Amino acid sequence: MDIEKELQRQLEIIQRGAAEIVPLEDLGNKLKNSLISGQPLQVKLGLDPTAPDIHLGHTVVLHKLRQFQDLGHQVTIIIGDFTGRIGDPTGKSETRKQLTEEEVNANAQTYRDQIFKVLDKGKTRLVFNSQWLAPLRFQDVIELAAKTTVARMLERDDFSKRFKENLPISVHEFFYPLMQGYDSVALKTDIELGGTDQKFNLLMGRTLQREYGQEPQVALMMPILEGLDGVQKMSKSLGNYIGINESPREMYGKTMSIADELMLRYFELVTRVSMEDIRTFSEGLVTGSIHPRDLKMRLAREIVTMYHGAEEALAAEREFKNIFQKGDLPDDIPVVTVVESQLTEGRVWLPRLMVEAGLAGSTSEAKRLVQQGAVKVGEDRITDPEAEIPVAEGVIIRAGKRKFAQIRVEP
Repeated sequence: MDIEKELQRQLEIIQRGAAEIVPLEDLGNKLKNSLISGQPLQVKLGLDPTAPDIHLGHTVVLHKLRQFQDLGHQVTIIIGDFTGRIGDPTGKSETRKQLTEEEVNANAQTYRDQIFKVLDKGKTRLVFNSQWLAPLRFQDVIELAAKTTVARMLERDDFSKRFKENLPISVHEFFYPLMQGYDSVALKTDIELGGTDQKFNLLMGRTLQREYGQEPQVALMMPILEGLDGVQKMSKSLGNYIGINESPREMYGKTMSIADELMLRYFELVTRVSMEDIRTFSEGLVTGSIHPRDLKMRLAREIVTMYHGAEEALAAEREFKNIFQKGDLPDDIPVVTVVESQLTEGRVWLPRLMVEAGLAGSTSEAKRLVQQGAVKVGEDRITDPEAEIPVAEGVIIRAGKRKFAQIRVEP
């Protein structure tokens, strides 16, 4: 094997989409030593089980881990069942509510069920950090805390901002980056991954490893993925997300709604399409030999195939074309049953009906959709959030571009 050639190949793959690698020189040295010795690098990602439903934004770091696996390195996922009870305060303006042990365990199981849609289960070590954090004696904790200073902690933007604004900072919050850093000590990690918002915590791992006589890890930060609005980070609370457990139809349709200028970024960060192909796509968009709509359909197929298979992806594409290019309705419209005897003068409150039909998660969400002009009953667009609509057998209700329901009336 040509070590230098293989080193350059691995570096190119690992640097794909990365926002920052600290320090890059150490990454090259670690990879070279691994190739010479035949020993895989120890690569780590910590997950606090606080947001159990994974969306594409979460998979950015998972795809990077999968690349390390494909290169032959050892990947360890740390479920932060211990740190999760504190919660990383990054980006928060106040102390985060501590999770109960039951909440942590339930969310952790959901993570375990989902991460292997991206990672190779047979090549993934999954551990809980309570394994080494819970047994620490108070003396050990004091010694750990002595390895940094309050001034260093206040370098974190969120802590600094809260301190300046006289907002409370609980002492236990300082222990979050210390515990995450200690995870790297316990596992003798070579490389730790995280989002750009995790930089302070990842660098703390380097500091603590040095203090405990270990070779410091490399901190690899991946960018935060913009959501469907093209501006804010992908987030379930903002409603601009693509969930990896969503139906093929929903996943395909949502992907087709992203901004054209984000297509290549999505290809790079959340698909396995080669960089050579992505560069070809970029050139095609510039020269006009590739139409943005066709490329976005390719992106949607790639994403749906990854989580549901090629057959489901093609079916979702056919349905999308029928609905949006031909104006047809989907083949399997869900049915919402309305009991005639429970109606008031043959009418029903539209927001409640939308919730019952699965077109909205709550009546407040349904009202917002109506106010935005996103809801049609039959051919009529409804804009009154308090509207009570007449119920008729077979009428189609449409919310947004992708959600449909058909009314069935029972006596």
